[in-house]
Amino acid sequence: MITPDRLSLNERFIKVFGLLEERGVIKKNDREGKGMKDFAERILGNKGYGHIVRAFLNEDDKRVIDYHHARLICKEYGINEKFLLEGIGSPFGMDIQARREDSNSDNLKGNILYTTVEAFAGSTLGQGSFEREELDSFSIPGVSGSGLVAFPIKGNSMEPVIQNGDIVVCREVNSINSIKENEIYAIKSNGSLWVKYIKKVIDERGRVTHLKLISANHFEHDPFEEEVNEFTRVYKVIRRISEI
Repeated sequence: MITPDRLSLNERFIKVFGLLEERGVIKKNDREGKGMKDFAERILGNKGYGHIVRAFLNEDDKRVIDYHHARLICKEYGINEKFLLEGIGSPFGMDIQARREDSNSDNLKGNILYTTVEAFAGSTLGQGSFEREELDSFSIPGVSGSGLVAFPIKGNSMEPVIQNGDIVVCREVNSINSIKENEIYAIKSNGSLWVKYIKKVIDERGRVTHLKLISANHFEHDPFEEEVNEFTRVYKVIRRISEI
C-alpha cells in the first residue's frame, strides 16, 4: 500500500517536472541531452526507464517516486529539497514573490527580500531554501514591484563603484540576451555569487555560452569567464545602499 506521504511526494514531483519543462530544462522528445531518456538516466540510472518516469507522471498509475530518487532530482536539477521532500517553501528555493505572500511572517513587511550572500548563492543548487531566521524584508522609496532581493557586498572587487559592506538591491533578468554591457549585475552560478560588469560571450550559432565577469577594481581582480547553464541566474543591480 502506498502511504499518503509518498502520494504527496509524487504530486510535488509532477509539479516540479512541469516547471522544469516550462523552463526548457526538460524537453520530452529532445535528443540533445534534455529528453525523457536523459532524465531517466540521470535519476533512475538507465535511459531505458523513461516509461517508469511516465508512470510517475500519470496520476492514475500506482507507481510513485521514492525519496531516494526525489533527492537525486534536487541534486541534478537544482530543486529545493525542502519543497520536494516536505512540501515546505518553493520549488526553486528563491521564489521571492511566494515568500512575500506569506502573511504569517511578521518579518516580511517590505517588497525587498534581504538575505545573506551564502543563502542567496546556495539556493541555486537546491541545497535548501532560505532558513526562516535568515529572512527579512524592507522597502525603499521609489523602488517598487516584486521579485527584489538584497544582500551585502563582501570584498573590494567593485571598488570604487561599490564598497565592501554596501548593500545592493537586485531584480532578476528575464533573459540573458537582454543583458546590457557597462551595467552591473549579480550572477548566481554553481553555488557562487558575483557582482560584476558583464559581457556576453556568443558562439557561432548566436547563443550566449559564457559570461565574461569584469571587476571595477581591475588592478587587483582580473576578468574571468563563467559558463552559462540551466542554473545560471542573472540579476540587475538597481540600487546601492551605503552607510551614512
